[in-house]
Amino acid sequence: MTIPSKPNPRCRLLIADDQPHILDALDLLLRPEGYELVTAQTPAEALLRLAESEFDGLLIDLNYTRDTTSGQEGLDLIAAIRQSEAHLPVIVMTAWANVDLAVEAMRRGASDFVQKPWDNQRLLSVVRTQTEFFQLQRRAQRLEAENSLLRAEGAPNFIATAAAMHPVVELMARIGPSDANVLITGEHGTGKEVVAQTLHRLSHRASQSLIAVNTGALSDGTFESELFGHVKGAFTDARADRIGRFELASGGTLFLDEIANIPTRQQAKLLRVLETGELERVGSSTTRKVDVRMLSATNADLHAAAIDGSFREDLLFRLNTVEIRLPSLRERREDIPLLAAHFLNRYAARYRRQLSGFEPAALNVMLNYGWPGNVRELDHMMERAVLMARGTQLSVSDLGIQAHAVRSSLQTLDDLSLETVEALLIRKALTRTNGNVSHAAEALGLSRGALYRRMEKYNL
Repeated sequence: MTIPSKPNPRCRLLIADDQPHILDALDLLLRPEGYELVTAQTPAEALLRLAESEFDGLLIDLNYTRDTTSGQEGLDLIAAIRQSEAHLPVIVMTAWANVDLAVEAMRRGASDFVQKPWDNQRLLSVVRTQTEFFQLQRRAQRLEAENSLLRAEGAPNFIATAAAMHPVVELMARIGPSDANVLITGEHGTGKEVVAQTLHRLSHRASQSLIAVNTGALSDGTFESELFGHVKGAFTDARADRIGRFELASGGTLFLDEIANIPTRQQAKLLRVLETGELERVGSSTTRKVDVRMLSATNADLHAAAIDGSFREDLLFRLNTVEIRLPSLRERREDIPLLAAHFLNRYAARYRRQLSGFEPAALNVMLNYGWPGNVRELDHMMERAVLMARGTQLSVSDLGIQAHAVRSSLQTLDDLSLETVEALLIRKALTRTNGNVSHAAEALGLSRGALYRRMEKYNL
């Protein structure tokens, strides 16, 4: 993953070191990069500051006053921090670095290790990476907590922060409270049913049922019975009266997925119900009234199908009072880390696994993968990765994505939006320059200020 030049402006670091000149040097290095800093000169003071406030990461020395080489005070501090903060990034630094001490620090729970005197770019890279992952994880956990409360009220999870999703969110907020019929389009796995669930919850029908039907799984012979119901004796296997999905959804919302697969001769019957709000169960002459809001979804081009005659144009007009097109995951790559963290938290809880996030290489692979299965594929991949994980962070091998799959699944520029291409170019420039904004801006032919504005726009 490309490491941004500037952290989140609310990113707070606690720095613990007994030498004032070290604290001053770190202040000169980190504060211009946008970090808010709090300092401590003893382990006890560091624990006090940690108890008083919330931080996004710690940068701590391993040696204080007890001795000069063992690092024991720092190791004890790490252990004490981990008792109250299981996932907070702790980056340790010492002038007496050795492999054994580094291993012990990591065993106690350190996130990374920096040797004094440090290399500025190396230290900045470590701090940015660790705080970025922690902020991501914390955001995902807070979203999960909010969504847990919402799920108690019947609401789905809906994560959408990418620029490509902004029109979708705005449109949903505008039409959700209405009774307008909505056609949701997009590739397989983009989350069309989640959008339908969200629209239902936003409506005044939220206290009533949302009935979902996969019309692609209905044969021509069972379509009418499933949707409109039947009476006993209507056909050979009709041993009792059956209520159809329209009646079950009356007063609420009916969601028809794979709407393009409705048999041609059944389209007229569906159109009549949508126009009149009336239906007859199969085998009955009694007309019944239903009050249903219709949501439908497809990955097909219904406008083209209407032109070639395979889908009724008048039915299409009735279905898409408003049309919502869901972008593919390739078009909303900014959402990949947050979605991945959300699924990670879900499956880690389900399978009782102690996982704290992703290795940088794993997140980089996910950002560069083509995701032919979109969000559904990411969901399934995270479940598998949680089960396969050997460490506390998911690795590339846990994901099961082969390098050739990443390369071959990347889209051509012709397939990408202008905003997506611009964001990708900025990421690549920042990667080549190790996060140096001035050099990246020069390579892109932009001023430093113009690049910062674009980085803000794309949340880089």
